[in-house]
Amino acid sequence: MGIQTSLDAVRSADRLVDSLRLADDLAFEANREGGLRTVRVLTSAINGDDQFVAIAATHALAQVFDEQADIALSQLLSSERGFLREHAAWGLSQRLPRFDSIARLIGMVAAGGFGGMLAQRTLEQWASPTPDLIAVALEGALLGIHEQGARYRLVETLGLVRNRIATRPLIRLAMDAREAEPVRVAAVSALGQRTGDSEIVAILSELAASNGYLADVAHLSLVDLAAEPLVRSGASDPLTIAQLFLHADIDADLSQAGSGDNGGIATLLVRLGDALVEGRAHNGDDRVKRVVTMSRGTAQGALASVFEIGAADSGHVYGSIPLLSDPVQSANAWPLRVAARRGIRRVLRAAGTVDLLHLRMADVGSLAAADVARELDIPVVFTVAPDPHAVINSMDLAGRLTRWNFGDVDATEHFWFRTRLVQQLAANAAHTVLFPRPQLRRDMKELVGIDITAHPERHTIVPEGIDLNVVDRAVAEAADHAAGQPPTAPLAELRALLEQLPESRRSLPLLVSVGRFHRVKGMAAIVEAWARGPLKQRANLLLIGGDLAHPSADEQEQLDLMNGLVPERSRVTEGLLLSGHLRNDTVARWVAAARFGVPGLAAPRGVYVCGSLKEEFGIALLEAMATGLLVVAPNGGGPATYVEQGVTGILTTTWDTAMLESATIAALDLVGSETSDDRAARSRETVERSFTIQAMAHSLTSLYGAVHRDESELQDGLVSAL
Repeated sequence: MGIQTSLDAVRSADRLVDSLRLADDLAFEANREGGLRTVRVLTSAINGDDQFVAIAATHALAQVFDEQADIALSQLLSSERGFLREHAAWGLSQRLPRFDSIARLIGMVAAGGFGGMLAQRTLEQWASPTPDLIAVALEGALLGIHEQGARYRLVETLGLVRNRIATRPLIRLAMDAREAEPVRVAAVSALGQRTGDSEIVAILSELAASNGYLADVAHLSLVDLAAEPLVRSGASDPLTIAQLFLHADIDADLSQAGSGDNGGIATLLVRLGDALVEGRAHNGDDRVKRVVTMSRGTAQGALASVFEIGAADSGHVYGSIPLLSDPVQSANAWPLRVAARRGIRRVLRAAGTVDLLHLRMADVGSLAAADVARELDIPVVFTVAPDPHAVINSMDLAGRLTRWNFGDVDATEHFWFRTRLVQQLAANAAHTVLFPRPQLRRDMKELVGIDITAHPERHTIVPEGIDLNVVDRAVAEAADHAAGQPPTAPLAELRALLEQLPESRRSLPLLVSVGRFHRVKGMAAIVEAWARGPLKQRANLLLIGGDLAHPSADEQEQLDLMNGLVPERSRVTEGLLLSGHLRNDTVARWVAAARFGVPGLAAPRGVYVCGSLKEEFGIALLEAMATGLLVVAPNGGGPATYVEQGVTGILTTTWDTAMLESATIAALDLVGSETSDDRAARSRETVERSFTIQAMAHSLTSLYGAVHRDESELQDGLVSAL
């Protein structure tokens, strides 16, 4: 095609998702052609106003193996545009080490953030061929940097250099009582990765003998040093499956559902893990005897979970990953890559046998887990979805994301890195799982760049599912209360909230939505659609989710937008109710109450509203439908495969506030005209027929068994060949 023609194609594509795919062609052409002219063409594009093209040209430049390309990339580390510094640091990971770039990469590590993570990855790559050079540079940088956070990051990076010259300063830092505790923690964690050194064992044992956080981390490092290699199950043996969602505090009781990033995925993993092990005797020859669910936690919790997992040879067990940091939102968690990787490795080794690792997100947890799986030779199953591709496309169509501001937005959302991570995870997975979509083949090809027809044996469509037992209990309690029975404890909590409404609004039905307070979930957009006028006169709005007492940055952003639409002091007066996050079982009862009403406080025949920019499948929507509620949902992704337009719900363009408002009005009109429970029964039947957690577990168990047998055959063939 030629470098100029390829560059023009990136520049002139109608959609940003098309440009993302064409950027791969640009990188290929740059690698194929090379030369000084290619460097000049790409450098000119980098200096232009088109931020998208500038990023594409930066990554293409990283494929030109030429001294001038090295110089140009190195110079970009000093660019005034922050997003170019990040992408240059990423691109340099594919190059040979350059002495003139090391200091600036170390400076980025010290500064932290996403760019610091990228710079750290590059230094880690460079530490393999030139460990002495990187170790000396990092140790020298520590002499002039005193800020605690920066020192932590530099020591953590020093811990990635695996030679003796890095070990000595790590020991000194670990034992130095004058150092801040986080800095010593970074050193102690790194020492746990250096096996075969009796001095390190003695030092860690001494630190572990004391009390406090540092002692807990030292205990974990001793566990790391003593870890045994994983063993494989036989081809016909029951399986151990590991699954991960790093950005949640997942427990068997789902006590944190809806807080921070504890959304539908956390609920799904708990219910699914239970269903996988409970169904092990009912799926033919394929059996799952143990599920290990990993999520973030404390150092003490991690130590306890290691022993619990090691002692359990069956059932659903939980592994805690200490991130050595306060909890942060998923978008800001990339700098926790090294801590996540060590914690994941520790849990998997503690299990003794792990046959498959199922990853689902393009986030730092999957990035770290994929590294560990490759190291420990664990096959990966990856649920691939057009995320963030669908968000990019929605924002592009809405005019909120353009090629002129793409770099600035990408510096926060990391769209480019996440799309490439999806490609990498899908390409390296032993098998991929897909969600149903109305145009699945087209969307995967156009949005993600994956042709699922090329190797159909590597892809399986598996719908998500919900636990109908939970929903049915909630429906029974809500119906009984609506019929005059005393409220159960969860419904009494709802009554207490509704009693704050003025008398004039207690005869209105409820619009209800459940989820994280994040821009992608569109909670503020729902408030905007409701507050415009007609909807506010017809229904009260109940939003369930978020940490209202200690909101994260994402949650605060949504709250600020809501407060701009409905002042906080007049929320309840106007009919807007925010409950904060609740236990999953409580949420189910509140959603059911929106259908049946709450005597004296809320009319029956409410509506469930999902305002998400994109919804890959929609656990909360399925739960609402199983309850019998009419739903408003995004017209795309998973919901469009199970919401019957005008019958069980209204599909709409959720990022358009006017269309979301019209759809919700239409839903209220539709449910208000019902004279029987036939439609509610149809909604539930839809879920029961295809979208239960048991059906999901059955499909995955068969898939896991097939992948395990294939991997066992590959392993046996390799052994025979050797």
